[in-house]
Amino acid sequence: MNSRRTLAATKWFLALGALAGIVLVCKRWLHVNPTTVALTLLLLVLLLAANWGLRYAVVISFAAAACYNFFFLPPLNTFTIADTQNWIALFAFLSTAITASRLAQKARDEADDARTRQRELEILFQLSREILQSESLPALLTSLPSAVVGVTGAPFGMLYLLEGDRLYQAGNDSISEIEIPHFRQLATSLQNTQVENDEIQVPLRSGVRPKGLLLLRGATLSAKTADALGGVISIAIDRALALESVARNDAAKESERLRTLMIDSITHALRTPLTSIKGAATTLLQSEVSPTDQRELLSIINEESDRLNLLVSEAVQMAQLDAQQVQMHFDTVSVRHLVNAARDACSWIEDQHPLQAQIDDELAIHADATLLEKVICNLLENAAKYSNAGTPIIVRAERHMDMVAISVADRGIGIDSTEQALIFERFYRGRFQEHSAQGTGMGLAISRAIVEAHGGTISVVSQPAQGSVFTIYLPAANSTNFKLHPAMNSQNI
Repeated sequence: MNSRRTLAATKWFLALGALAGIVLVCKRWLHVNPTTVALTLLLLVLLLAANWGLRYAVVISFAAAACYNFFFLPPLNTFTIADTQNWIALFAFLSTAITASRLAQKARDEADDARTRQRELEILFQLSREILQSESLPALLTSLPSAVVGVTGAPFGMLYLLEGDRLYQAGNDSISEIEIPHFRQLATSLQNTQVENDEIQVPLRSGVRPKGLLLLRGATLSAKTADALGGVISIAIDRALALESVARNDAAKESERLRTLMIDSITHALRTPLTSIKGAATTLLQSEVSPTDQRELLSIINEESDRLNLLVSEAVQMAQLDAQQVQMHFDTVSVRHLVNAARDACSWIEDQHPLQAQIDDELAIHADATLLEKVICNLLENAAKYSNAGTPIIVRAERHMDMVAISVADRGIGIDSTEQALIFERFYRGRFQEHSAQGTGMGLAISRAIVEAHGGTISVVSQPAQGSVFTIYLPAANSTNFKLHPAMNSQNI
């Protein structure tokens, strides 16, 4: 309060001093005509109105008119005006000074109002940008009070939601949960924004249904801006609820789709070997068969049992990858050694296809050798299964910046462009591959999960009847994209 009085006294002193200075200079030294004096005084009045307000300008206008009359209008040094024209000049000066002061103050008030509106619009825009980015309802509700306090400059903000009687607050004050019944009553009964002293109460609504209450203390906002603020918050909450609902519905649909695919795929995959095993076992039990036929039937049972075991193993491995329960042991691995190990594990492929490896001996990656060997072996087996016997399979590895690209190319039946993004989904098998070769549709899904756990990617380029190229991108051993942490030598994924 004292500072305000001091500032006002200083302004009055400066204004009167400026008036006295103009009168003294014009009277004692410049000896200018009355018209020049009037214009100079009028300029002072306009400057005061534009910078300090109407109150100073009006008072100085009357003081300037008195000085103008006393010092510059004949008869001099008296307040008497002999000439009627001088009365008109004095009245014109005073009217012009007051009118100009009012116009200057009006322009100043409108400019202040425009700046206030601009600031409030910036507040709404900044808040909208911050809160509409969040798609998680819990995160949104937790951050809302802090965001509102931050953009409005309010010392304290509180958000109350009717659903669950939830209270969220931020700032240098706090509200006890004992006051929740009071806020519940306000949220249900308050129709419009209330501004009382330094507290703003904004009702939050979804349509006509009350949703909660926003309370701000110490904020300088108009009621309309506070209403808009409440509308933005209500929209943000409704949006987050809608996104969560859509996500839940999508997750439920995806879960149902995967469940159906799993049942169909496993049923189909199990039926074929089980039928073969059942037929062979029934034949062995119900009829007299020669030793040669017995051996053949037992071979069928053995092969189909291996298929069942592979199916169960892949299902278990896929479940472990989903649950992140697979142990990974990272080490520096030679790419050539990795490919050679995969060739040894799938040695039957080279009985049907010439296998060519074009690999630099110096290429190395940080990887779990056992898991990546399975990935490369799976790609080699797919290339062999979907290619005619005798067609070559080519394995290449080369350095691309900080990554090593390992590709497996074949000249098989290829993959349609509409299915290339789907073949890495679990249990998915292409329309043309489904009946041309046996499989469960889990091999590529497992491969993608293993590659991504290594910080890499897997992709395919293919044309029907021309063949396919599957490429794995993995961080090189000395890559800045992969920094081996000591704990990663035995890490769960």
